[in-house]
Amino acid sequence: MNHYFILHSRRNKQLPMAGNSLGQLFRITTFGESHGPGIGVVIDGCPPQVSLDPAAIQHQLSRRRPGQSTITTQRDESDAFEFLSGVIDNVTTGAPLTIWIPNKDQRSKDYDHIRKAFRPSHSDYTYQTKYGIRDVRGGGRSSARETAARVAAGAVARQVLNHHGIDIVAYVDSVGTISMPPSDKKWSEADVDSNIVRCPDETVAAEMISAIEDVRDDGDTLGGVITCNVRNCPVGLGEPVYDKLHAELGKAMLSINACKGFEIGSGFDGTRMRGSEHNDPFTSNGGVIRTTSNHSGGVQGGISNGMDIVCRVAFKPVSTLMKSQESVNTEGENVTVEGKGRHDPCVVPRAVPIVEAMAAMVILDHLLRYRATMPV
Repeated sequence: MNHYFILHSRRNKQLPMAGNSLGQLFRITTFGESHGPGIGVVIDGCPPQVSLDPAAIQHQLSRRRPGQSTITTQRDESDAFEFLSGVIDNVTTGAPLTIWIPNKDQRSKDYDHIRKAFRPSHSDYTYQTKYGIRDVRGGGRSSARETAARVAAGAVARQVLNHHGIDIVAYVDSVGTISMPPSDKKWSEADVDSNIVRCPDETVAAEMISAIEDVRDDGDTLGGVITCNVRNCPVGLGEPVYDKLHAELGKAMLSINACKGFEIGSGFDGTRMRGSEHNDPFTSNGGVIRTTSNHSGGVQGGISNGMDIVCRVAFKPVSTLMKSQESVNTEGENVTVEGKGRHDPCVVPRAVPIVEAMAAMVILDHLLRYRATMPV
């Protein structure tokens, strides 16, 4: 049986869309579409009696929301949210916690021109082939709009992690060919948010902003890389063999729209080193064991070792260009796709809180799994 027949047989059977959930003990399921009434998330496994700060959740949503600066999409969404279940007087009950975020500024007509055309490097063709139908209005579930639900859930996870002293800070370290110089400084969220590109190095940030403005004016886009640091993570999180902590982080990060790469610790650069250079020697200070270097990125054998967890997440240039591109339509005919609508010229400034949210949910899920297996 050839691939064409397999795919089209499946399409005719109207396959449902799966894969909307993440995690085991702290488990989220997101729902909703880019241009539907709204989006949301159901959180299963959030511990009871956790006092939530709605302002802290809104803060993270505002860091991700569209229309926040001149170098992001100008879709105007406040991303105001509400709890639908699982909370009484802002205290979690242990029941499924549901967060709802209404859509307010949809412009579905912006997508009428691609109703029968497949945009290059988008999910249009793969969705249409697999399901026999696709949501033309901004891509539906494939839209980065869905990540607002992840950020809301991640903001809840971060408040639980705060009780355990675990802190997460991510920042933009490269845009296109412009990169920050290596630094051991422990940047704060205030450092990161001091400019609209979320690069804590002000000199490099100015170059990045200029590059994004130039590419936007040219109707084109840029990619970039985000570095994420998880601090004060205890030793012991992660489950060999298939649930290694870095594997779980990698899956979570690679599920983010436009993400094309993940590395932890030395990553690909480690392949250029000798083992004698790459090994992280152990040292003991007052009985606390740590390593003198951190090429492992805080994870060894798939388990956290108490050092900072350091990972880097690569994002491709946004696929929607304000330029004409050659493609095909649903009839297999060659067509020209015109660039229209409101889109980010570079996703990484808004992706910083998304990366932090995904890290928070993975770390909390494994923290709960670790505590659940502790002997009584």
